[in-house]
Amino acid sequence: MDPLTRRRFLLASAAAGGAAALAAGGMGLAELLATATRDHGPDPDDGIDKLVLVTLYGGNDGLNTVIPYADPAYHSARPELAYAPEQALHLDDALGLNPVLTGLKRLWDDKQLAVVLGVGYPRPDRSHFRSMDIWQTASPEVPVATGWVGRWLDGTNAPAEAAVSFEPVLPPLLVGGTRVGACVAVGGLELPGGIDAELLAALGQPQAGESDLQARAAAAYQDFLQVNRLVHQAQQANIPSGTGDLPPLPSTATGGGSSLAAQLALVTRCVEAGVPTRVYSVSLGGFDTHANERVGQEWLLKQLDEALSAFLQRLARTRAGRRVTVAVYSEFGRRVRANASDGTDHGTAGPLFVLGPGVAGGLYGEQPSLVDLDNGDLKATVDFRDVLGTLLGSVLQADPGRYLNGYQARLLPLVRNNR
Repeated sequence: MDPLTRRRFLLASAAAGGAAALAAGGMGLAELLATATRDHGPDPDDGIDKLVLVTLYGGNDGLNTVIPYADPAYHSARPELAYAPEQALHLDDALGLNPVLTGLKRLWDDKQLAVVLGVGYPRPDRSHFRSMDIWQTASPEVPVATGWVGRWLDGTNAPAEAAVSFEPVLPPLLVGGTRVGACVAVGGLELPGGIDAELLAALGQPQAGESDLQARAAAAYQDFLQVNRLVHQAQQANIPSGTGDLPPLPSTATGGGSSLAAQLALVTRCVEAGVPTRVYSVSLGGFDTHANERVGQEWLLKQLDEALSAFLQRLARTRAGRRVTVAVYSEFGRRVRANASDGTDHGTAGPLFVLGPGVAGGLYGEQPSLVDLDNGDLKATVDFRDVLGTLLGSVLQADPGRYLNGYQARLLPLVRNNR
């Protein structure tokens, strides 16, 4: 999905439930709505589990990410795109990682990478917009106005900073019916010239006799400014005592303001500074590889590999960091057979990664058959809500059925309890 298409998806979806506002002007920050005024403060308990959701926009080609290198059907279906068996980073005698995923292979060897095979949803939809909406709302049957994390925010009466997205526009994932997560640009809030911070803060002060809608808007501004303060504090914070001599975070300037490495560097700062966020949302786009796929996908997967490897290596050095679990998903995989442009078209099921010091590494689920297809597409072997339910139950300590619209998830043993 190219950047314009990705932004269109976010813009089209962000108003779900009437709770989200779009990033405005040069601020690069979405306002927060529908939360009450509260006393805030960093949570000193670094033993609380945290979840980082990495969205790969565009539909990543799962067959060239987790490669069925021993399957003749893989090589015959995409002779120009298929990787030779000796090129894949072997996970077992049938599957291997893309050769650029060397950091993830090290995590696999350390038993900190779980690969869930064949993840999808019933009655697949090949539209980027509808498929991503299904993933973020966890509702494959009918469109709904809330994301699965947003419903968790509703159910726990969570503050604004409980779920944060470091993207230009708030994703539907974090939108609830009465609560909404925060959307913070990588650099935090930068006010245009002539705008006074004290004047902006005054917009959040309650006024006698105002309507409910005005009161909610005022509370939103307070949440907006509070989360921004937390981000700036995290960027400037010293490493807490007792964590050892940690090196400074690497510069993120080379990747640009929206790079995955820059987003994860800010997550690192927030975790180490004790910001009380439980769910972080970050993203990497460009995976709509209809032509010349090998070069483009390898370039993107290398970015993913380097960013995640550095992120987890850094977090492993603190107790708070070792409580972080990362999940990486895309809206769909690609078709089994290559197209005439040395690329692949929109498909269905694909692999999903779960990473971190507390992850029980290994293969989960069943690799879909490359010959028993549904009109040329893979048949999903794992319902995506089973993975989301596992993250809700094992990381957020929540009842999955309550936030998956009644779906009874089959929980997977992805996360260990002894961190």
